[in-house]
Amino acid sequence: MKITGIMVYYYFICQRKLWYFINEIYMEQNSELVQLGKIIDEETYKRETKGILIDDTINVDFIKDGAVLHEVKKTKAIEEAGIWQLKYYMYYLNKKGVKNIKAKIDYPLLRESLNIEIDNEDIKILENIEKNIEEISNIEKPPAKLNSSICKKCAYYDLCYV
Repeated sequence: MKITGIMVYYYFICQRKLWYFINEIYMEQNSELVQLGKIIDEETYKRETKGILIDDTINVDFIKDGAVLHEVKKTKAIEEAGIWQLKYYMYYLNKKGVKNIKAKIDYPLLRESLNIEIDNEDIKILENIEKNIEEISNIEKPPAKLNSSICKKCAYYDLCYV
C-alpha cells in the first residue's frame, strides 16, 4: 500500500476520515473551508513552484533553498497533523536517500512559520503510523465517529452525522 502525506495528516485528524479517503469517498470538493485553503495556497508564495509531487506519494507545497520543504496551512487549529505530515515527507525522502532535509509549516494569514525537525523517535512513531494506516485500510467499516468540536467544520460532517 502506498501511504501518502495526506493519509498521515488525516490519521491525526480523524481515522474515520482517513478510512473514507482510503476507500475513495471524497467530500472535500463540497467544502467551503477546503476551497478557502486552496485559494490561500494559490494566492500566497506566488514566486515558488508549487505542488511538487514525488513518486505519486507525497505532495510538497513548495521547496525553497534547495532542501527546505514548505507546507502552507491556513490556521494552527490542527497543527499537530501538519507537523506529522511534514515529518512524514522528511522520513519518506530520507528513506529515498535524501539527507539533511529541513521543513517548515507556513501560516500566511498569521504571518508565522514553524520549523520542523525529525529525530529517531519520530521515525519509530512514523513506522507505527504506517502500520496503523495499513490496518485501517483493511477494516470493512469506517472507525467510530470522533464527536469532536472539529467535526462541525469537516467536509465529511454530513456523511458522519446526517
